[in-house]
Amino acid sequence: MLLSNLDILATAPGGVARLRELILTLAVQGKLVPQDPADEPASVLLQKIRAEKDRLMAEGKIRRDKPLAAIADEEKPFALPVGWEWVRLGEITNYGTTTKVEKLQPDTWVLDMEDIERCSGRLLQRLRFAQRPALSDKNCFLAGDVLYGKLRPYLNKVFVADEDGVCTTEIIPFRCFGDYVPQYFRLVLSSPFFLEYVNARSYGMKMPRLGTEDARKSVFPLPPLAEQSRIVTRVEELMRLCDALEVKGQLQAAQHAQLVSTLLGTLTASTTPEELADHWQRVAQHFDLLAGRPEAIDALEQTLLQLAVRGLLVPQDPQDEPASALLQKIRTEKDRLIATGQIKQGKPLPPITDEEKPFELPVGWEWGRLEQLSIAIVDCPHSTPKFVESGRLCLDTNSFKQGVLLPHKLRFVDESTFVERNARLAPQPGDLVFAREGSVGESILIPDGVDACLGQRVMLFRFSTQVSKEFVRLAISSTSFLDALLAMHKGIGAKHVNVGDMRNAVIPLPPLPEQSRIVTRVTALRRLCADLRQRLAERQSVQARLAEALVANNAQTSTQQEDECHAA
Repeated sequence: MLLSNLDILATAPGGVARLRELILTLAVQGKLVPQDPADEPASVLLQKIRAEKDRLMAEGKIRRDKPLAAIADEEKPFALPVGWEWVRLGEITNYGTTTKVEKLQPDTWVLDMEDIERCSGRLLQRLRFAQRPALSDKNCFLAGDVLYGKLRPYLNKVFVADEDGVCTTEIIPFRCFGDYVPQYFRLVLSSPFFLEYVNARSYGMKMPRLGTEDARKSVFPLPPLAEQSRIVTRVEELMRLCDALEVKGQLQAAQHAQLVSTLLGTLTASTTPEELADHWQRVAQHFDLLAGRPEAIDALEQTLLQLAVRGLLVPQDPQDEPASALLQKIRTEKDRLIATGQIKQGKPLPPITDEEKPFELPVGWEWGRLEQLSIAIVDCPHSTPKFVESGRLCLDTNSFKQGVLLPHKLRFVDESTFVERNARLAPQPGDLVFAREGSVGESILIPDGVDACLGQRVMLFRFSTQVSKEFVRLAISSTSFLDALLAMHKGIGAKHVNVGDMRNAVIPLPPLPEQSRIVTRVTALRRLCADLRQRLAERQSVQARLAEALVANNAQTSTQQEDECHAA
């Protein structure tokens, strides 16, 4: 038996993936199935392959290729069992020699990269020429050919054809010159040792690929033909076991997500603080479910945010000055700034319709548009800045996450670029920077002591002194706000936010003292969520280490069993 305690591996982060890697590693090292001394050794198989290759060259069916260098000891990543041989892939296969298609029939199988599942080598769909017209040259392949996806090799797309067809030129069909088991070749090309080789030699930044010569030079562990078949059979059995473990883990995750959604749904269905308190008592009985997975803690935090902006997280105080008076004070402040020429007169804002209000507000609250609450709203310059090693900070969508600057993601510009990009409005501490493309919804309040300019795909808000900028940031981070905002997206492609839509977006506005109470309460609850994440991460770390220990122990056991077998 390869492994015990499979439940631990199934639930540990990445446990099943590591188990799959172990299986492939043991397979290509000759440690997964026992060797049979009666098998014809790979050296004899290699002689037959070379003889067949020589025959094909003599008959003019294949071209004579350049001899490949002998394999040096330092190129061999591990020791092979008795009866195996190290060879170069280009020595025993026709890798890189392809035949282009001339004319296709409607029922010709046309294979693209997207049709192959990464890592597993499973076929996701089979389309015919009538369904997917070939628009450019395609490589022909035959049933039994190994099809290697050279584009983005880290995706690990390798497939064995079960019928003739054509494929994109980013897939290289090849076959061995003699007898071979195609599925064994697929396993080798999918194994961690081969992936490490190709990823180190891939070229191209955005769309890396493996060059033909580097593929031909790669070293390949060749077992006896009979053992190739035994290895494939054993790997398929063990991969089915991994599939079952994965399904079990996914089922548990789906069940957990459904329970969490149901529990948190009772909280968001609350209409009064008293009803929320009653519902929370029921949820608290199952709090261990909420702390069992990272995504559940994320959902809990977002639920708390939803409750906060609906006025259910802290009690209302009848003594607070209502938000209607607050809006009037903001209007007075803006009129003064307009009169003194510090800001420009904006266009009149349309009244807020009932359709724009996602929920009912408590007494004393008001709906307001972001532009009503802002002294200035500025879109970023759309030119790409030239970044330097050190200089003045340039804030873009990579610079911050969950309201915090990410030191390892910060980028800088020189002084002249800094001044140029701040020509419209120089950001100040306390201004809010919002990601309107990419990681839409992420935002940060510029910390004290930070001088910055705006990068791309962000916008800046400077709020009235009559509103809590911390509360506004909470409000625009809530699910209800972001869902309504993204629903306005009119274009195709990646989601983004238009500046005009952001100006007109509505948020719930409580009295100013209540804004402060909400911010204080949410900050405290977020610290609790952070503590939950930390404890969960520690528990998962223990699970991961245990899974690694189990995998390592079984690898060692397999090696010992092999040594004992050889000694016998």
